[in-house]
Amino acid sequence: MEKILKGLEEEIEKKSRSGVLVQNLSGELAYFSFRPTPLPPDPPIELTPQFLSLLIEANRKVAFLDAISDKIPNLNLFLSMYIRKEALVSSQIEGTQCSLDDVLDPNIKENANLDVGDVINYIAATDYAIKRLDELPLCMRLLKETHAILIKNARGNDKTPGEFRTTQNWIGGHGSTLKNARYISPNVEDMNLSLDSLEKYMNSNDMLDPLIQAALIHYQFETIHPFLDGNGRIGRLLITLFLIQKKIISKPVLYISCFLKINRIEYYDRLSEVRRKGNFEQWVQFFLQMILETANDAIESINSLELLHKKNLALLENIPLRTRENALKLFEYVEAKAIIDTTKTARDLNLSYNTTAKNIEILCNLKILNPSTKSGKASLFSYTEYLDILRKGTESVN
Repeated sequence: MEKILKGLEEEIEKKSRSGVLVQNLSGELAYFSFRPTPLPPDPPIELTPQFLSLLIEANRKVAFLDAISDKIPNLNLFLSMYIRKEALVSSQIEGTQCSLDDVLDPNIKENANLDVGDVINYIAATDYAIKRLDELPLCMRLLKETHAILIKNARGNDKTPGEFRTTQNWIGGHGSTLKNARYISPNVEDMNLSLDSLEKYMNSNDMLDPLIQAALIHYQFETIHPFLDGNGRIGRLLITLFLIQKKIISKPVLYISCFLKINRIEYYDRLSEVRRKGNFEQWVQFFLQMILETANDAIESINSLELLHKKNLALLENIPLRTRENALKLFEYVEAKAIIDTTKTARDLNLSYNTTAKNIEILCNLKILNPSTKSGKASLFSYTEYLDILRKGTESVN
């Protein structure tokens, strides 16, 4: 009997480390929501030698990534493209069905649908949030403003953009209810208290390593689930915003959606494990592995893009001087857009249609550009090798 009682006491202690179940309503309408314990965990995160080794390696790779990103030709153009990729994959996790080519279509305004709209909004929300960090600390106001941009005139627009929920929500399969939900997030009162606590923690002087803090903050936000829609996308963006605020990265070069898209079942299981047993350690180690692999992938992409840039620049240096200036101008434009059409390119570069068409032909002959599919009446041309590097991780995963 003593063993049983001791086991129950230990289980209660584990659960209270991450949170407790709270009964709402009564009788047949009764259900239990989860009330998360404020961060940081108590008892503190246990740092084993293996844990510390992973933490050191993840920090080293992130620092290296941030440093080498300065080597990228046209850094702002690369970041713009990288944000588009992250926006696409983050939206794909939520069920959006579109490709990188759809997002980069030069006639996107005419061809946009709900799926593409989701991605366009994510790009705008990311740009807005990063710039807003110059004016505000990372706070609930900033997240609400970002959320309003994320789902404005897109999927979820009917679910109070820019406002925290005022009703109960839950996570489960299609058609699930409070009776059979996989997870029921905090009731509204607990949600508001938890958000206040999370905001204080995000701006605290906790001595934990910032990567561990980022793991805890992401977990806590997803557990609180404060919006009626868009929690996953805001929660993933929150990681980048926190690391920028902590000056772990100086630019948005670290995005996790490709990793989570491939490992999404394990990701959900590990979040659930924290809620069920208070086991933060297994979640934080998974998070650090994700950061490490994501940084490695980004470093590989940056190196590949730098080599590609140098190779194609060398090709352009060999063309006749009289056409080189406009060809180089077109090449810079192609690196920014990746997919172009002649009419819009001529307008953007302030060149004649014939001059633009001639320079596109030069880049096609050098195999820098390749004819692409038709978009309405416009002929499209793709920077295929560049797209192949960026497409990694954007493919469908069964």
